[in-house]
Amino acid sequence: MKKKYGIIGNPIKHSLSPVLHNYWFRKYEIDSNYSIIDVKESEISSIIKKLKNEYFSGINVTLPYKQKIVPHLSRLVNDALITSSVNTVYLDDKKALIGENTDVFGLQAAYLKEVDNSSKKKTLVIGAGGVSPSVILALQKSGVKDISIINRTKEKCIFLKKKFNNLKVLNWVELEEKINNYDIIINATSLGLKNGKDFEFNFDKIKENLIYIDTIYNPLETKTLKYLKEKNVKVFNGLNMFIY
Repeated sequence: MKKKYGIIGNPIKHSLSPVLHNYWFRKYEIDSNYSIIDVKESEISSIIKKLKNEYFSGINVTLPYKQKIVPHLSRLVNDALITSSVNTVYLDDKKALIGENTDVFGLQAAYLKEVDNSSKKKTLVIGAGGVSPSVILALQKSGVKDISIINRTKEKCIFLKKKFNNLKVLNWVELEEKINNYDIIINATSLGLKNGKDFEFNFDKIKENLIYIDTIYNPLETKTLKYLKEKNVKVFNGLNMFIY
């Protein structure tokens, strides 16, 4: 029987996951299909039921459900256990629903391995949503010690600080003023996403030799990334992270 997989999130139409996974299924002649599963938060329990009944063999999870799906799962493993952020769900051989996280590895493999003297880099994470704990853990695993976070809703940053004690928390109104203090800036928000909102200012007050990483891959160049690229800043979009 053909196995069914998919990805849940909202918004979700921008996702390239079906393109990637169905390519591998065809290439290696795996009798499976991967699709977009467009669900509201109230419908997550129905997806869980379909997983338990093996209608789906597994799913990926993207914003804004990476943390909201956790209470529905039997247990978390590996990086998901540390971050409480899940992007992959599957049934184990005992029919228990397992939550896994591959975002941490994705960020490390795609970008952080190329950062020299990472332990001396001051880093700012913009956003405190579902992917942010993975970004922080990836930075820590790569030796980055000085990590700050900023988010419109400060309470979400405080919640993350309970998980990562050394995290420094900034106020959102300080963003434009403070970005010139950082060697690495990572956009872990949905700002810049296709057909969505973007930052309300240009990143013109920045450090020389800044590294800017955007977790967004659709579009490949957000307004901010394009602006920084034109200023000869070293920039990375989210495509390699997504592939890894």
